[in-house]
Amino acid sequence: MAFEPTEYLPYDFANRRHIGPSPEEMADMFAALGVESLDQLIDQTVPQDIRQSTPLDFGKPKSERELLWHMRQVAQKNTIFTTMIGQGYHGTVTPPAIQRNILENPAWYTAYTPYQPEISQGRLEALLNYQTMVSDLTGLEIANASLLDEATAAAEAMTMAQRVAKSKAGAFFVDENCHPQNIAVMKTRAEPLGIEVIVGAPDDLEPEAVFGAIFQYPGTYGHLTDFTPHIAKLHDAKALGIVVADPLMLTLLKEPGAMGADIAVGSTQRFGVPLGFGGPHAAYMACRDAYKRALPGRLVGVSVDARGNKAYRLSLQTREQHIRREKATSNVCTAQALLAVMASFYAVFHGPKGLKAIAQRIHRKTDRLARGLEAGGYRIEPEYFFDTFTVEVGALQGVILEAGRRERINFRKVGETKIGITVDETVRPAVLEGVWRAFGLDFSRDDFPADYHRVPEALVRETEYLTHPTFHHNRAETEMMRYMRRLADRDLALDRAMIPLGSCTMKLNSAAEMMAITWPDFANLHPFAPADQVQGYHEMIEDLSAKLCEITGYDAMSMQPNSGAQGEYAGLLTIAAYHKARGEAHRRICLIPVSAHGTNPASAQMAGMEVIVVKSAENGDIDLNDFRQKAAEAGDKLAACMITYPSTHGVFEETVREVCDITHRYGGQVYMDGANLNALVGLVKPGEIGSDVSHLNLHKTFCIPHGGGGPGMGPIGVKAHLKPFLPGHPETGGQSVYEATGGREGPVSGAPFGSASILPISWAYILMMGGSGLTQATKVAILNANYIAKRLEGAYDILFIGAHGRCAHECIIDTRPFAESAGVTVDDIAKRLIDNGFHAPTMSWPVAGTLMVEPTESETKAELDRFCDAMLAIREEIRAIEEGKIDPENNPLKRAPHTVEDLVGEWDRPYSREDGCYPVGAFRVDKYWPPVNRVDNVYGDRHLVCTCPPLEDYLDAAE
Repeated sequence: MAFEPTEYLPYDFANRRHIGPSPEEMADMFAALGVESLDQLIDQTVPQDIRQSTPLDFGKPKSERELLWHMRQVAQKNTIFTTMIGQGYHGTVTPPAIQRNILENPAWYTAYTPYQPEISQGRLEALLNYQTMVSDLTGLEIANASLLDEATAAAEAMTMAQRVAKSKAGAFFVDENCHPQNIAVMKTRAEPLGIEVIVGAPDDLEPEAVFGAIFQYPGTYGHLTDFTPHIAKLHDAKALGIVVADPLMLTLLKEPGAMGADIAVGSTQRFGVPLGFGGPHAAYMACRDAYKRALPGRLVGVSVDARGNKAYRLSLQTREQHIRREKATSNVCTAQALLAVMASFYAVFHGPKGLKAIAQRIHRKTDRLARGLEAGGYRIEPEYFFDTFTVEVGALQGVILEAGRRERINFRKVGETKIGITVDETVRPAVLEGVWRAFGLDFSRDDFPADYHRVPEALVRETEYLTHPTFHHNRAETEMMRYMRRLADRDLALDRAMIPLGSCTMKLNSAAEMMAITWPDFANLHPFAPADQVQGYHEMIEDLSAKLCEITGYDAMSMQPNSGAQGEYAGLLTIAAYHKARGEAHRRICLIPVSAHGTNPASAQMAGMEVIVVKSAENGDIDLNDFRQKAAEAGDKLAACMITYPSTHGVFEETVREVCDITHRYGGQVYMDGANLNALVGLVKPGEIGSDVSHLNLHKTFCIPHGGGGPGMGPIGVKAHLKPFLPGHPETGGQSVYEATGGREGPVSGAPFGSASILPISWAYILMMGGSGLTQATKVAILNANYIAKRLEGAYDILFIGAHGRCAHECIIDTRPFAESAGVTVDDIAKRLIDNGFHAPTMSWPVAGTLMVEPTESETKAELDRFCDAMLAIREEIRAIEEGKIDPENNPLKRAPHTVEDLVGEWDRPYSREDGCYPVGAFRVDKYWPPVNRVDNVYGDRHLVCTCPPLEDYLDAAE
C-alpha cells in the first residue's frame, strides 16, 4: 500500500507559529461574521484605493532550522575583540542565573508596562530595587525606573533643569569631557528648543550665564574631578548641577549627591547587560526630592491595597504625557524595563560587597596596566583615574592601533597622537600582557604587584549604599533562583494569557526569534567597533532595512531611534531639517488629529513645533473640514501633520489620501505613526498613499517583546527626498556618517544603530514568515478583532465602526453607560478581568471610559472565546446591579480583583466565594491569583515612597 503524499501549504507549515486560529476555526469565525472568506472580510475593511498592487515576496520562508543556520553564518561575520574603547560602553559578565531566568524567560520579557499594578507586582518590585540601587549609589533621594540610554538621559536632564531651575538664563553648559555621543545628542535636543549649548572646561564655567551644567564623572578620557565647587557656584546663580556618573565607580568614589548635584544620570549597562552593539541598556536618572514631580520617565512607588497591605504601582501616572497633549514637554514612553530588571538583579546577586570587589578589581587591573606602560616609557594621563586613561604615543598611534588588532584588542583613537584604554570586568591578565605587547613591551602581570591605587583621597566614598536586606539575602544561587521565580509568579505576562491591549500589539515573540540575541557574536560587540569587525551586523541591518522598505514603500531606513517615541521625534527632526535646508525654517506648525497616537504631541513639542489639534468627526474619522481649515490657516508655516493609520479609533479612514494631499498642498510633510502597522503589512504601503515618514514599532508589529515596558525599537522610514536628513552619529566605527547611518543630521540616540542587539528578532520574524505569511498575519489580526466585536455586539456598544460595519485590527468597547446605569467604571471592569484571568485592554484611551481591544493574529479562537465569555459574564454582573439584584457597592466588580486571601476567613459579601474568585474564563487548576487586592492610587501619590521600604513595613502590614 503506497503512502499518500501530504501537502503542507506555506501557511500551514511556516506560519502557524504566529497565526493562532486554525483554518477550521477561521471557517467558524467567517460564519459568525457572515463572510465567505478572509479576503472578503479584508475587502469590506480596507479601502480598495489604498491597497498595494503587488504582493510581498521575500522568497521562500525559512524554517526554524534554516533560519538559525542562516543567522549563525551571518553572526560569524562579526569578530569579537576585547573592547577597551570605553566611552560609556563596557564588557560585562551576565550571571547565568540572570541570563536564563530573566533575559531568556518569557515570564519577564513578554510582560507589558505595569499600568495594571495588581498583576505587575513582581516586575514592580524588581524596578523598585533598581530605583533603590540608583538612589543609593548616586546619593540622591528619588530615581526613576529607567530611561533609554545615557545620552538621551543627559538630554532629558538638560530639559528638566530648564523647567525647574530658577535661573532665567537661556544657555546650558556641557563639560567638554562628556562622551562625544552625549554631547551630540544634547545638542540635537537643544536646537529645536532654542537652548544654547556651551561646551567647555568645567573651570571655565560662568554660572550666571546658564540655567544648568552637566559634568561627566569620570570624564571620557578618565579624569576624576570633584565637582562640589562648580555645583556650589551654580547654586549661587540659581542654576542646577548635573553629573553623568558611572554607577560601578560610585561603589568606590564620592557620589554626586555628596557633591551637591541636583540630578544624576548614567548607564547601568555594565551591571550585567551585554554590549549588544549599542543596546538595549537601561539608563538611570536620579534627582533631589524637591524635583521629583518634574522627573521624566516612569516612577515606581509604594502604596497599599484594599486590605491595607503594601503594594507597588507606577506613581504619578498622570505624568504620562499623552494626557497633556499639546502641553507635553517630555515623552515618557522611554523606558528599558527588562534591562533595568537585569541590572537590579545584578546588584541583588552581587550585593554591595560584590559590586565593590568588582570595581576594585577593575581599578587594580587598570593601575597595573598603566604602570607597565609607564615603565616602558609612555606618558599616562590623567594622574588619577578609575578604569580609563590615555597614552601619548605620537606618530606611533596607527602602528599601535594595528598591533592591538593583531592581539584582538580594540583601543580608542584619541586625536592624532593618543590612545585611550578602558578596562572592564571581562579583562583577564592575559589581555594586559597583550596590551603591553601591542605597545612593544614585554612584561608579565607578576612584574607589577597590585598594591598601588590612583584614586585621590578626597574622592573616596564615605557613605554606605545598598543597605536594604534585599541586597544581602540572596547570595546563594538557589535563593536567587527562587526569588526571581517568586517575582515572576506575581505577574501576568503573555506566557499566561492574552494581553488584548489596543495600539500595543502584544503578539507572540517566538523562541526561535529570540535565540540569537544572547549569542556572543551579536551580544558582545562594542557600538564603536571598527566597521570590518561588525560585517555580520551590517549585513543584517542592510537586509532588514531593505525588507522594511519593501513592506512600507519607503526609500530609506534609519535604525537609530531606540523606542517608538524616539522614532516619532527623529522623524519630526528629519522633516524640520528638510524644511530648513530649503530655506523654510519658519515652518513650525504641526497638525495632530485627536485620533492620532497619544505620544505624538509630546514628540512634536520636543521637535520645537507648535501643536494644533484637529477635531474628529462623529464616526471617529479626522474632521476633514476642520483639517482643511487649519491647514489653510497655517499656510506657509505648516511643517507637518501627524496621523495614525488605521486611526487610533480602530478604523481605516477612507479620506487618508485627501489628508495627505491637503498637507502637501500647503508645503507640509506627512508623518504617519507606525503604531498600527500590524493592520497594514502586506495590504497597504504607507509610502505609497502619501506619507513621507513613519516610525515602525519593531516591539509591536515585528515581534520584539515589550519586556515589561521596554526594550523598544522605533526605526524610521522615509521617502527619498528626506533621506539626507536622517540622524547621523559622531562615532561610526571608521565609516563616514552618511555611509554608516544614512543621514548627516545630529544623533537622537547614544549608539549609531540604537538597540542593535534586538534587531535579529525582527529579522528572524520576517525571514520565517515571508511575504505571504506577513500578509496572512495582518489579515488574521483584522479577523480576530472583528470576531471579538461581533461576539460582544449587543452586550456592549462598539464605537467607530468603518463604512462597511467593520473595525480594523482593534475595536473600542464603550463602557461609559454603565457608570450611570450601575455605578460601574471602566476601572471596575478592568480589575474584574483580572479575576477572569486576563490583562485588561487599554483603558480610557483614546476615549475616556472605554476599553480598546487588540487581540493580534497570535491568539487562537479558544482564547478569543474565553475573553468574550468573560466580557459577556461581566455584562451580566452589571445587569444584576442595574436590576437591583446585587448591592451596587458590594459586588464582584467593585471588590475585584480577588486574591487567595479572600478565600480564607470570614465572608461578608452578598455573592459567593466561587462567583468572586472563579468567574467565567478563569482556569480552575491553573488560575492566576493576583498577589494584592485593588491598589489605592490616591494613597500612593499622596505618600510618595520610591525606594524599597524597610521589612518592618511589610510585617506591620501583615499584622
